[in-house]
Amino acid sequence: MTGIISTDVLIVGAGPVGLFAVFELGLLDLKCHLIDILDKPGGQCAELYPEKPIYDIPGWPSISAQGLVDKLLEQVAPFQPEFTYNRMVFSLEKLEDGGFRVTTDENEVFEAKVVVIAAGGGSFQPKRPPIPGIEPYEGKSVFYSVRRMEDFRGHDLVIVGGGDSALDWTLNLQPMAKSVTLVHRRAEFRAAPDSVNKMYAMQEMKQLEFRVGQVTGLTGADGQLSSATIKGGPDGDVEVPCTRMLPFFGLTMKLGPIAEWGLNLHENLIPVDTEKFQTSVPGIFAVGDINWYPGKLKLILSGFHEVALMAQAAKRIVSPGERIVFQYTTSSTSLQKKLGVSG
Repeated sequence: MTGIISTDVLIVGAGPVGLFAVFELGLLDLKCHLIDILDKPGGQCAELYPEKPIYDIPGWPSISAQGLVDKLLEQVAPFQPEFTYNRMVFSLEKLEDGGFRVTTDENEVFEAKVVVIAAGGGSFQPKRPPIPGIEPYEGKSVFYSVRRMEDFRGHDLVIVGGGDSALDWTLNLQPMAKSVTLVHRRAEFRAAPDSVNKMYAMQEMKQLEFRVGQVTGLTGADGQLSSATIKGGPDGDVEVPCTRMLPFFGLTMKLGPIAEWGLNLHENLIPVDTEKFQTSVPGIFAVGDINWYPGKLKLILSGFHEVALMAQAAKRIVSPGERIVFQYTTSSTSLQKKLGVSG
């Protein structure tokens, strides 16, 4: 096969635990490649609550979720991990040499001696709104995230939702859109008060329109929207121009194709041992929220502990017969050299 991307360890999931796995594996001279369904590293921390403070990370009385991700990226930088974003791991195949071949939903092929599943609760899937006939428009004029703001320039934009994502994109896309209509089923929001106030101020200046109600119908052809029907407001059914729609109904977590990998499962989680956090398939490990064992705590710091033990076992698979000497970063000059620091 051509175009195969080879690495020592393939990590599925680039959240905090997946990122710290890069550090522990890097200390043992193992090269890592991470795949994530999101468009950036950080997992739930970066996608769902980047500004939320976290209080139980050792040494940090308080650190924002995005701040933690930034520090972890800084920490793993010496090991030069590679990342592939916006991809779902689709299939896994065991190779004759004991390694694994992994294919993404975009048909990229990776080969690794070890696979580490650090996918949190699984892959993020946007919740589809209950709008009849929305499917033909998805990916063409209905989008569940904003990858490029420029794609919305000059469009009649309808944004649906009442959380931070809906309000943030209403404010950020308004300057470039032809028109913006924000739709929420009630006048109360779950977003930051400052964003809500800004939205109402822009409505007062007629820079955008806010409508209470629900989108109940779409008009268009060949995947391209032309208008949306809004029902439930004081004006009755209203037809508004709409050439792009952004529904923000939240994200749901699904194990996804990992469920088809032949691993033993426990209530949609992956059972592991507590010696090395290996799954029922030798060479495949699971760390962080996606794994299960007696006494499991879904904490980031628990995931950090798990990857430290996993890395030792992964090294024995990647480098069989090599003597592994346990070293401390505080005293080992060889480890400090890898980290680019002086003792």
